Amino acid sequence: MSVQGHIVIGGGAFAGLALALALRQGLGPEIPVIVADPALATRPSRDPRATAIVAACRRLFEALGAWDDVRAEAQPILDMVVTDSKLEDATRPTFLNFAGDVAPGEPFAHMVENRRLIDALVVRAEAAGIDLRATTVSSYDARSEGIDVTLGDGSVIAASLLVAADGAKSKLRERADIATHGWEYDQSGIVVTVGHERDHEGRAEEHFLPAGPFAILPLTGKRSSLVWTERRTEAARIIALSDEEFHAELERRFGLHLGEVKALDKPRAFPLSYFVARSFVAERLALVGDSAHVIHPIAGQGLNMGLKDVAALAEVVVDAARLGMDLGGADVLDRYQRWRRFDTMAMGVATNSLNFLFSNQSTLLRTVRDIGLGIVDRTPPLKNLFIRQAAGLTGEIPKLLKGEAL
Repeated sequence: MSVQGHIVIGGGAFAGLALALALRQGLGPEIPVIVADPALATRPSRDPRATAIVAACRRLFEALGAWDDVRAEAQPILDMVVTDSKLEDATRPTFLNFAGDVAPGEPFAHMVENRRLIDALVVRAEAAGIDLRATTVSSYDARSEGIDVTLGDGSVIAASLLVAADGAKSKLRERADIATHGWEYDQSGIVVTVGHERDHEGRAEEHFLPAGPFAILPLTGKRSSLVWTERRTEAARIIALSDEEFHAELERRFGLHLGEVKALDKPRAFPLSYFVARSFVAERLALVGDSAHVIHPIAGQGLNMGLKDVAALAEVVVDAARLGMDLGGADVLDRYQRWRRFDTMAMGVATNSLNFLFSNQSTLLRTVRDIGLGIVDRTPPLKNLFIRQAAGLTGEIPKLLKGEAL
């Protein structure tokens, strides 16, 4: 006998909202989907950050009907250059240049401001009849027949599946006693939006400096989003500077190729870390997004990995429903874990290796990496593979990442 009760998602950011929409699309209204997150009370969203949405994840949002809502505000990345230099170097030679298309007319990524995309997903979820509740998942009790989920408002929901999409410090993961493997980097990422005199023309830049990458990511208009990696103590010093002093530090790293540059919001620093949950599932519980893994932002893949989790879990659950299986059963959740955990571990190893290779002052390593970048730049098949990997179009791809509806 199948168990097809409610599905509760703890967490209402990108992963939680996208999963809710995917499940509603594939399961229909017969199986209620509830998203619980106190942040849903804040409308519109105030998230000041911006995110690179790779081609595969853009296809997911298209399949869910949400991309049309942000298309006009999404900046395609048409070109990307990679440089390797010291901070005091007078010039920054380009070692690698990527054209931005994975297919004719399809850029490998778009930059989107988080608040706009989150608001679009909330509107779509409400229109789809998804039950959005501005409260927490306070506790749960899993058993063989189902899982009783208690919300912060006191209501208890008899569900077949609970999904933890509540971020890196997941209370749901902690309650399930799922350990994590990883470490803290002695680095923080400084995030700030800047305006500049000249048009960026859709070009993204990644300057590898000894402290870590300094990424300039194009936004609509004459604006860019910066993800600026520094040692933790240095990052704390920089964000505490006066506006004039901060501008001087910014200009040293940004340069003058886009004319005068100016911070448009208050810079914020986020400590960087790496971890992977030892299991992505427990009894009637699945982890997605930052609840399951956090990686270094050096490759810009963190959110996109979370959306791959969403696409895989949604497909597994919808397939189970069509076969009359228990949606929260161990065999269903094991399929999800097998699909996602190896890919997550591989990406974690890759980002750790990149961070070690580029965030140091070794002359020998700098020579080796510059030779490697030059070889990739001069080898079109290898470069195309890198582009497809960055765009999320390699490996076993779930339907939603191909743009196919469930």
